[in-house]
Amino acid sequence: MRLVLGSGNRHKVAEFRRLLAGTSIEIMSLDDLPDAIDVAEDGASLAENARHKARQQARHLGNWVLADDTGLEVDTLDGAPGVRSARWAGVRAKAADNRQKLLASLADVPLAQRTARFVCELVLADPAGEVRATARGECRGRIALAPAGDLTFGYDPVFEVVEYHRTFGQLGPAAKDLLSHRARAVEKLLPRLLELKRHTPDE
Repeated sequence: MRLVLGSGNRHKVAEFRRLLAGTSIEIMSLDDLPDAIDVAEDGASLAENARHKARQQARHLGNWVLADDTGLEVDTLDGAPGVRSARWAGVRAKAADNRQKLLASLADVPLAQRTARFVCELVLADPAGEVRATARGECRGRIALAPAGDLTFGYDPVFEVVEYHRTFGQLGPAAKDLLSHRARAVEKLLPRLLELKRHTPDE
């Protein structure tokens, strides 16, 4: 079974490859496929975006596609940046720009009130573009007062896992693969993915 990850983000692709190691599934990214298309992330929710990306890319490529959409939801910001997490500071914003805007938005908020959660929505589509499995993973924490650590990516340097008193940027990939929203979503999806693999003819 060949599985295309609906992303060209090298950090995210590396994370998925670690999480799916040992499944005997050939994993490819959109960067491996020059004929992959760009799918607009204009849905009203993370789940809707993931669904669009999985179905459209799968139909276009004629391949199994696993797509995700991930967002950071901060309680005191009424769930923002949420579905706009990747482009909160602008369409061409870099991760550092998004982190800077987030910290500025919380400048007067005490640490105890900076609670937040990462949410990951996964959608698996077959080569015909039909959705065959979905999963949702969450990881609760809080937004640190300042960035710490550069071992991972995105908002990780400002997302503190309270029980460890460290950000994902400090804990690094090994810990993130156990604790993160994406890891929890993959754990839920994996039994269904392996079941589908057993019934998918070898190419």
